[in-house]
Amino acid sequence: MPYTDSADVRLYYEVFGDADAPVLVLVSGGGAQMLSWDERFIGMLTAGGLRVVRFDNRDTGFSQLFGGEDDVDGGYDLSDMAEDVLRVLDELSVDAAHVAGHSMGGMMAQMLAIRHPERIRSLGLLSTIPGQSPRYVLHDERAELSAPPVRVSREQAVEFAALYAESTRLGAYDPQVEWHRAAAGEAYDRGYHPEGFARQWAALRRAPERLEALKAVTAPTVVFHGREDDVLHWASAVDIAEAIPGAELQVHADMGHLIPHELWPDLAAALLRTAARADEGR
Repeated sequence: MPYTDSADVRLYYEVFGDADAPVLVLVSGGGAQMLSWDERFIGMLTAGGLRVVRFDNRDTGFSQLFGGEDDVDGGYDLSDMAEDVLRVLDELSVDAAHVAGHSMGGMMAQMLAIRHPERIRSLGLLSTIPGQSPRYVLHDERAELSAPPVRVSREQAVEFAALYAESTRLGAYDPQVEWHRAAAGEAYDRGYHPEGFARQWAALRRAPERLEALKAVTAPTVVFHGREDDVLHWASAVDIAEAIPGAELQVHADMGHLIPHELWPDLAAALLRTAARADEGR
């Protein structure tokens, strides 16, 4: 099984596509395993000429845990999580890569672009925010994440995922309830660590404001958000796109926080187009 060989953090990752192609790293959101990046979506990217890497963030899946079942703060911050992307790239001997992240993964990608611009070829910022302003954050304080989580059975986890998927039904998009059932079951079997999300949440609560710093980002960027996102307001996408020079902005009607399967081709095309913009300048 492929793991990073870093002395301080052990991360599980997978690689798809031609070994000589430019690398795109896909970064998952809070509490999500790398399974959030479906292999069919990845196939669209490899068919377009990219080598795609996905990995389990720390405290998820097969990657290293930073505490026990009752620990809700792992002692790390968002920059530490962002640098996990660099640990994966170093393991693959990749100097610089395209990076796309969803939600928390998009925040990690922002941190990389701000603090390690030489390692970033292009950015995909999906359903994410540049700071903790109430202008962006639509959910409550999530007080439940400050206490050890209530653990559930596999059957309950699968049913919760199905109910959440059904609750996101918008417009003509299929909520893909059965896909979410299957993904939740597989994730449970790979590694059920609900306390890991609490530790990631603690890191997010310490995250710095980034909007002003994004004005110095020069990597070609696409910003992709749902107008009906009830977790992170789409105004954040507008602000990010205005901050990063030349960024492409897509705000999709009837899209919530999750990216509908019907929009996978649009997202893949946008990431490929953005990667091509970066590679043209090399």
